[in-house]
Amino acid sequence: MALAFIAPLAANDWQVATAAKSAPNIIVILLDDVGFSDPAGFGGVARMPAFDKVAEGGLRFTNFNTTGMCSPTRASLLSGRNHHAVGFGRVADWATGTPGYDAIWKPDAAPIAQVLASSGYSTAAIGKWHNTPEWEVSPAGPFDRWPTGLGFDYFYGIMNHGGDNHWEPASLYRNTTPVEPVQRPGQTYHLTSDFVDEAIGWVRTQRSVAPQKPYFLYLATGAVHAPHHVPQEWIQQYRGKFDQGWDVLREQIFARQKALGIVPADAVLTARPVEIPPWESLSAEQRQVFARQMEVFTAYLAHTDHEVGRLLEQVNADDPASNTLVFYVAGDNGASGMEGIHGYMDAAAGHAPQLAHLDELGGPKHFNDYSSAWAWVGSTPFQWMKQVASHFGGLRVAMAVSWPGKIGQPGATVQRFAHANDVAATILEVAGTAMPEVLEGVAQRPLDGVSFSGTFKDANAAAPARVQYFEMLGNRALYQDGWIASARHMTPWIKPYPEGFEKDRWELYNLNQDFSQSMDLAAAYPEKLEEMKQRFDEQARANNVYPLANYVEGRDYGAPTVAGTRRQFAFVPPLQRLPTKALPRLSRNSFSMQAEVEIPAGGGHGTLMAYGSRLGGFAWYLNDGHVVFANNVNGRDRSQLVSANALPAGPASLGMSFVRDAQGNGGVVTLHVNGKPAGERRVERLGSPVLGSLGIARAYTSPVSADYELPFAFNGTMKQLQITLDQ
Repeated sequence: MALAFIAPLAANDWQVATAAKSAPNIIVILLDDVGFSDPAGFGGVARMPAFDKVAEGGLRFTNFNTTGMCSPTRASLLSGRNHHAVGFGRVADWATGTPGYDAIWKPDAAPIAQVLASSGYSTAAIGKWHNTPEWEVSPAGPFDRWPTGLGFDYFYGIMNHGGDNHWEPASLYRNTTPVEPVQRPGQTYHLTSDFVDEAIGWVRTQRSVAPQKPYFLYLATGAVHAPHHVPQEWIQQYRGKFDQGWDVLREQIFARQKALGIVPADAVLTARPVEIPPWESLSAEQRQVFARQMEVFTAYLAHTDHEVGRLLEQVNADDPASNTLVFYVAGDNGASGMEGIHGYMDAAAGHAPQLAHLDELGGPKHFNDYSSAWAWVGSTPFQWMKQVASHFGGLRVAMAVSWPGKIGQPGATVQRFAHANDVAATILEVAGTAMPEVLEGVAQRPLDGVSFSGTFKDANAAAPARVQYFEMLGNRALYQDGWIASARHMTPWIKPYPEGFEKDRWELYNLNQDFSQSMDLAAAYPEKLEEMKQRFDEQARANNVYPLANYVEGRDYGAPTVAGTRRQFAFVPPLQRLPTKALPRLSRNSFSMQAEVEIPAGGGHGTLMAYGSRLGGFAWYLNDGHVVFANNVNGRDRSQLVSANALPAGPASLGMSFVRDAQGNGGVVTLHVNGKPAGERRVERLGSPVLGSLGIARAYTSPVSADYELPFAFNGTMKQLQITLDQ
């Protein structure tokens, strides 16, 4: 009888979010560390047919600007707010304890994925994610600032590396669970290809299961951030393309930019900085090395576009009539010149070590990056490069947008000023929704970005009056309606950075007459400059930009860590792959390890503890019954300590200790078996983990030593492994 009194549910009691019928699918593609002039369609050498196809069927934007660095641009793009207001004044792993720089995504600056999900969209983030506090990137969480806690239904990608190893990634996750790369028969694994395969699979799943729902896919490749990893057959396509050197190439690019209409006919090519040597001043060996660096980088970019093209082709092939809006942003900042004039390979000094390994660059054996001079070329015709947010070389990137049937002038060029924070505003507008005043109980900060959807109908649609500040590592600028005031504080590869921001010299440019920031008008218009400096100060105060401060890599700024204040760690296998930052930096400490094990009959072999990758770290393991400690410094300096005697079957207590020198980085490694010394040797430097992971009773990522291959699991029983840091 009681059931008779239960009223049936009314249809409107089912609260299911439904997107507007006209709401498009949205794909945002974000590449990494690509300069304004790197794509061939913007004057460069890298062939990018997928990017060109988007531009030819849609629009190309020649005045699209970023924040000047990775995490900040991503936070701005995904939230529609200025990066300091979100908490990302610098990259996530350079957090300091002030609100604009703490890497804690502010709840009053919700990402648009949350809004779209609540409006009936399926959402996914695939690729590089660099916007979670470092101390929260572990299996222990918390996970509310991971992609799946910030509005994305699904995540597959790398967590909090500027750039991972594309051959052997160390930080791959599915949602919040660490996963290992899937090796497909007959295919060589590459991270970019993996991301694209995952994106294609996710889109197909949405169309199969919920075709009535639009989707939002954010694909951030991680390429072409260092290390520059690309198949050799792609490098071969660019052999000899850079033998003319950076000075001549920059002039060639500039001429092509004018012919393509990327820059105005009256644009001026800015001069080479004094910090970059003329190509003609280099030795023959230096030219050989530097040319190869650029061959590898350009191939890497072309390969990345090829993989992105696979996604876009599949989207069109699966549903030719799909209502899909694509933003293809070729770079999260300008080209990267962080590694100096010689570039970088495995922390080796100068160009000579690279010369000995030229044919290996791009492959899995090395962490490699190119010369800062090539980043200057990639920023043609502007001054400077990534990090230098005072000048467009650090800010301006190529962007293309397509939306079949919705672009009024396919193939047109949009010249109006746009910023990364405008993308979110544009997406919300075309999706038929808006940033709510309150979201999940939190009052929301208004969007800083301005929609540019008006350009879809008219590429020449007038831009609204606009003020936009820029700041990165002390380099700062203010854009206001065609003028920009600029103060450069530092050069990316010259450290330490200057002290005293009040000493920085401000410049002034009229961009309506000077596209490339080539003519400083500060002396001619002092009142205009003072007005803009005052406006910068207002913007800085409103967005948590202050206090300005240099960031010194390696300094302890007191940020939380996964390890906290613990000095002792106990691991009981089996365990998932762990990030190396689950431990304090072992190379900076004296420490000991103790493993309680059972050695099987026939002898023991396998990992006790692996810390790093083939690019750097150390490993403690058994090989043919002998205890081994293998040290690997940056993939170059390798050494071993092997116990004299093999272990008999049965229980054993195994120990390893590192006693660090009072001064310097070296120390003494000692092995112990059942409390007795089993070997000792000195190492001049303990290997630090380079793009690696922490494995207990098995190895992950890649082998630290040539002695073994993955997973090299311990064949006995490990009761516990304990690590103790000296006080």
